[in-house]
Parts: sequence; C-alpha cells; structure tokens
Amino acid sequence: MSIQKRKKEHVDLSVNQQVAYDKSAGFNQFDFLHNALPEINVSDVDLTARFLNREFSFPLFISSMTGGYAEAGAVNTIIAEFCEEKNLPFGVGSQRVMLEDPQQVESFSIVRSHAPTAFIAANIGGAQLIGGLEEKKIRMMIDSIEADAVIVHLNPLQELMQQEGDRKFSGIEDGIADLIKKVECPVIVKETGAGISSQVAQRLLDHGVSVIDVAGAGGTSWAKVENLRDNQMDPMHEFDDWGLSTVECICQVDSLRTNYSFEMIASGGIRSAFDILKAMALGADFTASAQPIIKAIVEGGFDSLDELFCNWEKQARYILTLVGCSKIDDLKPNVLIKRT
Repeated sequence: MSIQKRKKEHVDLSVNQQVAYDKSAGFNQFDFLHNALPEINVSDVDLTARFLNREFSFPLFISSMTGGYAEAGAVNTIIAEFCEEKNLPFGVGSQRVMLEDPQQVESFSIVRSHAPTAFIAANIGGAQLIGGLEEKKIRMMIDSIEADAVIVHLNPLQELMQQEGDRKFSGIEDGIADLIKKVECPVIVKETGAGISSQVAQRLLDHGVSVIDVAGAGGTSWAKVENLRDNQMDPMHEFDDWGLSTVECICQVDSLRTNYSFEMIASGGIRSAFDILKAMALGADFTASAQPIIKAIVEGGFDSLDELFCNWEKQARYILTLVGCSKIDDLKPNVLIKRT
C-alpha cells in the first residue's frame, strides 16, 4: 500500500471510527478548586501563553496529522489560515512521503503561503533518522514550509501494529542527536499517543532536545487505528490500550526540571479547555491536540473549527475566573484537587 493511501486511511479512521483509548488520559482524576471569591473580572482574564520565545493567543498547538495525500492540502490550508488568524502554532504531518516523492511537496508547502507569519513545525519520523538524514533532505523538509522548528515523532507501537510498518528502531536516538547538530531551529520530540517517560525524556534532553511533547495515552489509540485498517491481516487488539497516560507522563517529565531546561507540551486526550488548563496546572508549558481539530474541519470546515476554538476559549476564561487566576501563568497544582 502506498504511503499516500495509508495517510488517508489514518485520518479517515481517526475521524469516523471509535479509536480512542479505553483508558483515560488521567485528567478526570482532578477537579478544579472552586474559588467563591475570585475578585477577577472575566473580561480581564489573559489567555496568552509563551512557547519557544513567542507569544500565542492560547496555549494550543495544532498537532501534526495531515499531509502527503490528495485531500490533505485542503485540510492543511484551513489549519494554516486558522492559525494565522488566531496566532496559534501548528505542525504538518510526517514529511517522509515528500522526501520520497517530491510531487507531494505542494500538500505541505501550501501552508506557508496561507500562514506567512505563523509558527509552523516540520515533521519527520524517528525511523527515518536512522543512519542520519541527508543534509539536502533536511533542507527540503525545512525550506518547503519555512519551518520554525522540527518535530521528530516516535511511534514504535504504531509501527509494530502496522502490517507494513518499521521493525528496526536501533539508531533512532543517534539520528536525533545528529539532526540537532545539523539544524539551527529547535527540535521537538513527541510520541504519537503511547507516552514519553522521564527516562526517555532524560535521554532526549541529554542530546539537546528543546521540547518534549509527552503525547500520552488517552486520546487516539494508533494501535486501534492500525488494527482496524482494511489490509490488517493479523490484528493484535491486546495492544489497543498500551501506553502511559498523559497525566502520568506530565508528572514524570516535569520532575526533570530541577536538572534540565526545556519546555513540555501535553498532548494525548486533550478534548476541552478543562484538559488544557489541568495539564498546564500539572506542569505543562503548552498543550496540543489533533483529532478534535481534524474532525471539526472534516465536518464543517473553517467555521466548525472556529466554533470549537471559541468554545474552548470561553471555557478557559470561565475556569480561570472560577479558580481565581487572572492569567494562565498563575495556574499551579494547588488549583486542582484529587477526586475521592
């Protein structure tokens, strides 16, 4: 099966089928501590957040998911226009297909023409870095979208569940270290939904990774996605719920801050402003989401995405008011209480 067809299947299944983890991302363990005397006006609440030395209107990174198939250009155009208008960062889907087939460049490069000032991240799989990625391919990947950062995605679980997936993972760590030496922009390393532990994060930080996107379990299960694909001859549903919850990952990776300087994105099961602000209170610097964004676009284009985002903004303003915080930076673990 071609990479293009596989990418389309991934998006279709994640939007139209029940492919969420059965286990929770962990945010439902907590309630916000209600403040009956907040002394804050809703209109004064500040939702801006900083990420990699840039200020954004809201702490939401629209995560990598699309690119490299016929319909991806239209989806990426909407995301690009939306992020340009709202001042949000976003990442394109894996650019592997573009590096193997230059005819696919346009489904990626289109984003910069529609988002001339937005923060856009390039994206490549860890397996493609084994042995080192050629300089000309790195330049093509970055220059095609004038990338502000490079995302390296780690997905051993998904690859193992994928009939035609990679089976070799030795050398990815050295490949990441080599990439960091070759690029001038920040390198973000993310999982695709099974989580990054403190042990793995420490190894990445030792090589100079700027941002860890924990991408924990609780959102889309890519094991489920692969097990539901049409060409899957030997599904292994025992792995559908494999992974570390997003909250567990946040807490583990946050513990490294005493010895390392880095930024952390929380993704995996981010489905509302409640999840976003709980993640920030637990220690994340920013959050990311993909599935709800793509689903909104598929169902109603730009307008549906705008409606979703405006609802999340409204939720966030109310939550911050009700916990007595005038800005996101004021969120600390003490605004949360563990449910009994």
